[in-house]
Amino acid sequence: MKIAILGSGFIARFYADSLLGQRRKDTVMLVYSRTEERAKTFASDYNIPHYSTNLEEALSHPDVDVVIIALSNDLHLQAVQACAKAQKHILCTKPLGRTAAEAKQMLQLVDEAGIMGGYLEDLCYSPKFLKSLQSIKNGSLGRILWAKSREAHPGPHSNWFWNKELSGGGAIVDLGCHCIEIARNYIGKNVKPVEVMCWAATQVHPIEAEDNAIGLVKYENGAIGQFEVSWCFRGGMDLRDEVQGTEGSIWINNFLRTGFEMFSSGKGGYVAEKAETSNGWLFPVGDEVHELGYTNMFTDMFDAIEQGRQPQENFYDGYIVNAVIDAAYASAKSGRWEKIQLDVWRGEEEITQATLLTSFDDHHYLIKDEILPSGAKVLILKDKVSGEISRKTIAANI
Repeated sequence: MKIAILGSGFIARFYADSLLGQRRKDTVMLVYSRTEERAKTFASDYNIPHYSTNLEEALSHPDVDVVIIALSNDLHLQAVQACAKAQKHILCTKPLGRTAAEAKQMLQLVDEAGIMGGYLEDLCYSPKFLKSLQSIKNGSLGRILWAKSREAHPGPHSNWFWNKELSGGGAIVDLGCHCIEIARNYIGKNVKPVEVMCWAATQVHPIEAEDNAIGLVKYENGAIGQFEVSWCFRGGMDLRDEVQGTEGSIWINNFLRTGFEMFSSGKGGYVAEKAETSNGWLFPVGDEVHELGYTNMFTDMFDAIEQGRQPQENFYDGYIVNAVIDAAYASAKSGRWEKIQLDVWRGEEEITQATLLTSFDDHHYLIKDEILPSGAKVLILKDKVSGEISRKTIAANI
């Protein structure tokens, strides 16, 4: 695959590191930036043969098959419009849009142009996430009841993130987009998210947008997705997921505690993304681009183009996430549960909330069983007719 990258900033460099960090058949042929000096430097750093400051020129280049959008949020729609006009497949960084309305336009553009729109949601491709998701699909956790995702760090690198007009919001649109889609995968993408309750506040930074937020996303089948986001967390980048099901649970620490700890007096350099210091006890990450999902993400995206299928994360997913974010902002303002407005829904309709009752015998439901320190087994039972709850102890076998 021959690739053009639109953008020359922080995320563009992460993408380039992933694409060029190993021998593979995909090649970055061109980089676009609005500043010639940045475009030239980026091309030199990654040995990219072409660079441009003209968007239409970049997209019409004969050596380009697919375009990666690594621009600020306010430029995503304009870039997608230009890519659709040029009939180039698109991979767009998160969030897809600043609002669901923008994301819906982008979804319609790729559908009408007959091109692929890949949503670059890297944290849905991390090795731990993919392994845990497969376990859930295999039934290891039973029916998913609750999924929580947390992302917290000291704040973004680029100045435009802190401008509400350019970014579309604060920590929710920047970090919540990850957390919402992670929980949505665990609960099931075919299950409709219906309502959001959200608290958000600006606690530390002199900005118009929120730098802290917590939200609950209610799904049609009764499951709950929870997101926790912050631009005020000190000590690195905290990425954690938790999932609770009827038959088990999962706890994942993706980044801050990885089993790699190091002490330094401070004479070294870069440690890990969002690390605030290079001295003291540090928590490096072995292969950062792989642990954050970039390697698996691009493999899925390019395979999807070649195979004529949709990738695991596509523009439709980005639209759903933006719709949830819209409802989160509405809830943070109103202080109430707010309905999620979905003009486009491609999942199942009217899924009812399932209640699974486990029978102990013909007359009782099983509420809980437990082994005591003595080895005895305790059963908590409910009478199917009277509703009376009782306790039954089974002596240990000696």
